[in-house]
Amino acid sequence: MGFISEFKEFAIKGNVMDMAVGVIIGGAFGKIVSSLVNDVLMPLIGKATGGVSFTDLFVNLGDGEYKTLAEAQEAGAAVLAYGQFIQNILDFIIIAFCIFLMIKGMNKLKKEKPAEPEAPAGPTQEELLTEIRDLLKK
Repeated sequence: MGFISEFKEFAIKGNVMDMAVGVIIGGAFGKIVSSLVNDVLMPLIGKATGGVSFTDLFVNLGDGEYKTLAEAQEAGAAVLAYGQFIQNILDFIIIAFCIFLMIKGMNKLKKEKPAEPEAPAGPTQEELLTEIRDLLKK
């Protein structure tokens, strides 16, 4: 009985629920950013680079000549598909930038807590000693 109650307490705590919501929203946000990268930005970058698709860039390490990466992979040739690596780096940079903007926007939306009034300064040590001296004189 103790194990089940401990697990229930753990699962219901706010941190676990917040994490679950974060994972779900993160998955949805990932799809949005992937669509932004693949459907909007990469075609523009491809247009700017003369129609070059990064994912199709490769170096043939074997014999034979292949016009496309798909053709080389279908033939079972050894290839160094560095284009996909470049694509993944661009995806990461764009995703990191989007997350940065999102967090920056969220921080602006947070209301700043009003500064707490400072506690009134108490008497200094000299003032206390003077007061004690005066009381002892009486």
